[in-house]
Amino acid sequence: MRAVVFRDVGDIRLEDVAEPKLREPTDAIVRLTASAICGTDLHMIRGSVPGMQAGTILGHEGVGVIESLGKEVRNFRVGDRVVIPSTIACGYCSYCRAGYFAQCDRVNPKGPQSGTAFYGGPAESGPFHGLQAEKARIPFAAVNLVKLPDEVSDDQALLLSDIFPTGYMGAEYAEIKDGDTVVVFGCGPVGQFSILSAKLMGAVRIFAVDNEPSRLAIAQAQGAEIINFDVDHPVQTLRALTGGIGPDRAIDAVGVDACHAHRGAARAEAERKYDQHARELEEVAPRSNPDGEHWHPGDAPSQALEWAVEALAKAGTLSIVGVYPQTARFFPIGLAMNKNLTVKMGNCHHRKYIPKLLDLVKSGTVDPLQFITRVEPLTDVIAAYKAFDLRRPGWLKVELRPES
Repeated sequence: MRAVVFRDVGDIRLEDVAEPKLREPTDAIVRLTASAICGTDLHMIRGSVPGMQAGTILGHEGVGVIESLGKEVRNFRVGDRVVIPSTIACGYCSYCRAGYFAQCDRVNPKGPQSGTAFYGGPAESGPFHGLQAEKARIPFAAVNLVKLPDEVSDDQALLLSDIFPTGYMGAEYAEIKDGDTVVVFGCGPVGQFSILSAKLMGAVRIFAVDNEPSRLAIAQAQGAEIINFDVDHPVQTLRALTGGIGPDRAIDAVGVDACHAHRGAARAEAERKYDQHARELEEVAPRSNPDGEHWHPGDAPSQALEWAVEALAKAGTLSIVGVYPQTARFFPIGLAMNKNLTVKMGNCHHRKYIPKLLDLVKSGTVDPLQFITRVEPLTDVIAAYKAFDLRRPGWLKVELRPES
């Protein structure tokens, strides 16, 4: 079968690989009908999330049809349409039973202290082969699959695999209440779903910060007040637009590949912090392998965190769902402490949120299809990755379809 394979930092390939087989009685094999490219995949290709093993199949978002089942999987049948939660859980340890599926104590073969297990990730996450392939093995399938109703299409369900739950958890972690003012840093797919989720939770004003005009336009179409950080200084602008107070809640949907301002009112500050950000980049991405204009790590890993902490109102809440590797050790702790901020963060507990969000899609309350802007065949995946890497207009969320 064909799959997208990580070979080295800056080197991914579409290859013919062996088809997956059932290994455990709790496994399932799913024939993928759609997968997607995520910003987390870019972190690993750029080298800002280290530890990837050569030969790992990439991708952690997928929908498909069950082809075979282990004998201990009793809640599905061959032929069922399913969505695959991005993080992997056993379903029965104390963390899973409490809803902390991303902190499952059992599923990661590296041990309970190794962190979240997910598809297509680095060695410390398992590793488990990913979903940018024609077929995939799903461990603990009774928990790590969710059956799709006929009313929800594969395209809609694909966005429930990762980015809608992650954006929703980001808004939930921000503790948004009716009447709140919220700022979302990053207008990629997770940021867009954070904006949507903040609206569902009652936010009255939502600001969106990015420097890519097409992504800001999508945020504005959702009703967000947009700030281009290559034009306006985001902290100064947020204070000016909130009477000097700042927003109540902030969501970091950027993560480690954040960039500083290259133009505009925030450029001078970026130049003063150049050495600091360069040290951070060396710490989180000691190995990078740019290919011309592609696969460059972000030049200011702590930038979104810094702006969020500075901009927040006193006693506000910061939610962090942007990805940071275990090697990242920077955070403006002093300023956060002295403003009495609440900080909540973590990998998404996808299996917790998918049933609720699936009901919203089924009822027509939310249609996630507005955020799929490209559908590409798996055979064109490398070109699709490169366009997504450059944040080209029209490449907000890329669906991949294996050809039959």
